[in-house]
Formats: sequence, C-alpha cells, structure tokens
Amino acid sequence: MFHTEVILVDYQDKAVLRQLMEFYMYDFSEMEGLDVNAHGRFEYKYLDHYWTEDGRYPYFILVDGKYAGFVLVKKRGVLNEDCFFIAEFFVMKKYRRNGVGHRAATQVFDRHRGAWEVGQIKNNLVAHAFWRKVINQYTKGQFFETIVDDDRWHGPIQTFTNWKEAE
Repeated sequence: MFHTEVILVDYQDKAVLRQLMEFYMYDFSEMEGLDVNAHGRFEYKYLDHYWTEDGRYPYFILVDGKYAGFVLVKKRGVLNEDCFFIAEFFVMKKYRRNGVGHRAATQVFDRHRGAWEVGQIKNNLVAHAFWRKVINQYTKGQFFETIVDDDRWHGPIQTFTNWKEAE
C-alpha cells in the first residue's frame, strides 16, 4: 500500500500546483469541452485566490513523498455558504483505484471540522461513484445527496458534518 499524505501547498510551490492543474484540466477537457489558451495552456482563474483570500486551502497529495495530485478546499459551498467545499480534486492516473484518493479525501475532511459539501458535475459518473463511496464510509452513511440543476451547480452534491473527532 502507498503512503499517502496531504500537505498544504506553500506559495513558493504554486508553480508545481499550476503544472498539476494542467493535467487535471486536460482530463476534464473531454467532459467539459475545455480548450487551451493562446499559449497552449489551460487556465484556472482561481488559482491565485488560494493565497490571497481567506477560507481557501490548497493541498498537495503526496504518495511515498512524490506528487500524486491535489485538493483545493474553499469555505463556501453551493447550498450553504458557511461550509467547506471540495473545489477541485485530482489524483494522477498512476495512483487511481488503489485507495490514494480515499485516504487523501479522509485526511482533508479530518483537517476541517464542520459542515461539508462535495459536488460533482452532472456527467462525471466516475467521480459521483467515488465520492458517494468515500463519504458513505467516512460518515457511516450519515450524509445527504441533493441533485442541483440551476445557475449555481449542475449535478449531485453530498452534504455531511464531521464535528466529532474521527474514530
């Protein structure tokens, strides 16, 4: 089993996160119809906000000390403004389907106690299945799922709270 660790991204490592974001957005380009910009890069317009706004938390996912992905958390949900929200979650293909994503998600949830929302875009069925399984196990089935289809969001959102310490 891989040793999985989630660590906050220091500002000086923002370029590494930006590079990992390229892989993530490339994966999403198929589902979301994303194109590269005039410089041949995908643009994630909120990246700098993770160092300039309160309530945003960028994390690297490390596996055996190597970069394996990232998690971006913000303190503002879709249904509830006063909750934590997984803004972006990415695990590189090499590390998928072996528990890395599950362990990373659990570590992030444990770092931020309170109300949570985790949303998936409507046509990302793989992400929907992943998050339902992870959240079901993490909460022992104590979560709700809402389907949203309006100007705020398009797809399922799981909600739960984790006020108590992890068992």
